[in-house]
Amino acid sequence: MDPQGELYTALYGDLKRLAHGRLRQLPGGGLNTTALVHESFLRLDGRELHFSHEGQFLAYAAKVMRSVLVDLAREQGAERRGSGLAPLTLATEALLHIAQEPPLLEVHEALQSLEALEPRLAQVVEMRYFAGLSEAEIGAALGLAERSVRRDWVKARALLRSMLVE
Repeated sequence: MDPQGELYTALYGDLKRLAHGRLRQLPGGGLNTTALVHESFLRLDGRELHFSHEGQFLAYAAKVMRSVLVDLAREQGAERRGSGLAPLTLATEALLHIAQEPPLLEVHEALQSLEALEPRLAQVVEMRYFAGLSEAEIGAALGLAERSVRRDWVKARALLRSMLVE
């Protein structure tokens, strides 16, 4: 088995926990926890990647999960714009959820802008928002103190909030 496959197998439970945490926060359906983890692994498969520790692998897995979720959101957006499906009405609960959290694609675009300005802040957001890692886990993965991660998270959220309001 290749090194990624071994790491994937060893961290399968952690990956499912991360995927579950992220999917729980997203509106709509399309993927379940197992499907997100497996789709992420398929995108990792066959690549020559080397990780010095588990935290780096989880950070990369967060990036891949983000990619999977963004692709799914784009696909669902295309379906809503007229792929021949019958129109759906919005439930009150869905409207409340939309008001609480911006759509995934808007977050993704804002995160790309943040990445151009502050790559480390973008990485912290990616690991926290898309993979659901704790500040301690992010710190271990990036080699930062937990306090630094907390400051980065606060700064990144403020920058993203201003980008999403514009």
